[in-house]
Amino acid sequence: MRIISGKLKGIRINPPRNLPVRPTTDLSKEALFNILQHMVDFDETTVLDLFAGTGNMTYEFASRGCPQVTAVDAHFNCARFIKETAASLKLEGVNVMKSDVFKFLDIENEPYDLIFADPPYDLPRLTEIPGIVFQKELLKAGGMLIVEHPALRKLDNLPNFDQQRTYGQSAFSFFIHA
Repeated sequence: MRIISGKLKGIRINPPRNLPVRPTTDLSKEALFNILQHMVDFDETTVLDLFAGTGNMTYEFASRGCPQVTAVDAHFNCARFIKETAASLKLEGVNVMKSDVFKFLDIENEPYDLIFADPPYDLPRLTEIPGIVFQKELLKAGGMLIVEHPALRKLDNLPNFDQQRTYGQSAFSFFIHA
């Protein structure tokens, strides 16, 4: 796993093998950030990374200049790894929350510019994420939610859906707060 761009471009991250994760592939991550670079001013974007796992996306957003990135994961070792790695990379704007994502969303009331969610592909509540985000108004006006999910699973019937991009077995669905 490597950081693709920004001030930490090229740095490799080697998470422990015992973490219960499925990191976004470098190919998919690069494709996603090629899209985002035309849509987002990273220097002014606050990010919420749900189901953060290894912190792969957290580091990428922080490396590109996002001033605040909040990473949420329920697994103790994932949260600890992200916190330790962010500290070693001197990423001061990274906040790590060890929490069940749905419990976190229940109590969170701070709006973000961009929310990235990469839940386990077999998560039964995957399709609830956009509804919760929009109902709780967790996106600022013009904000974006991106959900990574299996390519065969379609989310285009959910409110605020904008587009889906597919890369191999994975897809990113974009939801926009008008």
